[in-house]
Amino acid sequence: MSTDTAPDRLSTNPNSPYFDQPLLERGVGIRFKGVERRDVEEYCISEGWIRVALGKKVDRHGNPLTLKLSGEVEAWFESGGHEEAPSADEDKA
Repeated sequence: MSTDTAPDRLSTNPNSPYFDQPLLERGVGIRFKGVERRDVEEYCISEGWIRVALGKKVDRHGNPLTLKLSGEVEAWFESGGHEEAPSADEDKA
């Protein structure tokens, strides 16, 4: 099942029914209202929304608080389905 189109809905939260680790490992790029975003926790193309974390705030269960934003959503895979060498992480604090 090799596909080049990102799923309609995907989440980075392992507790979500829309979580899919193999797809997330490929890297999914998101463009929201024409601007590329790297802080998206969940998205839905057909419904036209994304969820982003509200800073470092968490709920009583330790999950990040999120804000749902509505608008045009585009998603794509940043790499193919093959194993590739991981790129350098942007861990600059």
